[in-house]
This record gives sequence, structure tokens and C-alpha cells, in this order.
Amino acid sequence: MISDFKELTKLFGEIDKSLDKKAHFYVIGGAMLLYHGMKTATKDIDLVVSKESEYNITRNALRKLNFAAKAPLFGHEKIDLSQIFVREDFRIDLFHRAVCKGFCLSGGMIRRAQKILELKYLWVFLCSPEDVFLFKTFTEREGDIADCLNIARQKKINWSTILEEVKDQIKSSGNPVWITWVGERLDLLEDRGLNIPIMKEINELRGKYFDDLEKRQTKR
Repeated sequence: MISDFKELTKLFGEIDKSLDKKAHFYVIGGAMLLYHGMKTATKDIDLVVSKESEYNITRNALRKLNFAAKAPLFGHEKIDLSQIFVREDFRIDLFHRAVCKGFCLSGGMIRRAQKILELKYLWVFLCSPEDVFLFKTFTEREGDIADCLNIARQKKINWSTILEEVKDQIKSSGNPVWITWVGERLDLLEDRGLNIPIMKEINELRGKYFDDLEKRQTKR
């Protein structure tokens, strides 16, 4: 477990020294919450890179630093994990652009990200609370519901941003089934007492998916 973001800053410095070309990391998980004091510790470092070349040089850098590649674990079934890398207390979940089935690092997510570190080769960005919240509604990992509640209650969430990102992702992905997963997790969050102002729109999107699915099945 990592309990101080300074540990990650030190790790990013190590990675930078093992790189020979530019790489941009987008932090999209618990490490963002740790940075903002919304979480006391995290075991996963979720990193997204937008280019295949950056994925390859990052993978090589991690291997130089004695990170071992591991197979995805339970709870990652809906996640397009490119690779998991483990070294002692550090576990890096590395994604190449696609984070979940059809859900990708978008232009909006990149624009909303906050740059927190600029080294010789490595630039590190924190994805916005809205985008981390949305990412965590895709997963079934232990603690992600609690993380969503922490984000929503400790940060002033722009629900309109989340809704627009959902719509943009559906339009660009061509795989709208994940709206059902998001809807299920939002249902759980509502059951935990969270007020979700965009729930009507989410239900409409979910309903449209099931209507379209029924029409396709009827035509067969």
C-alpha cells in the first residue's frame, strides 16, 4: 500500500531516468484521490498513455526497474488492461488509451487533466475528479464504490461534465453496452444515499440501449 504521494513522485523520477523519449502519464485511479487527500492509501496506480509508442517505452522502462508483468486479477473483467506491473509495494495498471470496453482517454479528459510533474522525459497529469469518478463506475474492484462516494462528497462534482463525457464516449466507442454497467454502479451509489442529478438522463440512455437491443433481436 502507498500512503504518501511523495512515494509516487519518487517512482516517477525513477521512470523518467529510465526513459529516452517523451511520455505522458494520465493518472486515473486511487492515486488521484491520494494526491487530493481523499484517500489515505492506495495499492493500485492506474496510468493511461495515449500513444502506442509511449506504452512501449513505458513498459521497457518498468522492466529495467525490475517491475514484473502479471496477469489481470478478479475485478478487472470489464477493463482493457494492457498490463499489470508489480514491484514490492507498487502495482501499476498500465493502459494504452482504452481504459474500459469502449471507454477511452478522450480529448475532454486530456483537457481537464492537471499537470503535476514535468521531468526531462516524463510529464504526469492527474485526471479530473469527474473522469476518475466515471472510470470507477466501470470497475468491480473492492473499494471503488467508496472511492466514488469520497469524490462526490469531498469535491464539487460537475455532473454536467460527467454526462457530456458519457454521451461523447457512447458516440465515439460504437459499443454502448457499458452504459448498463455505469447505470448499475450509479444505482448502488444512490442506494448509499448519494444524490445524482443526472440519473434521469442516465436512465434514458440505458433505456435506449435496451430498446435498440430488443429491436435488433426482433429482426433476427
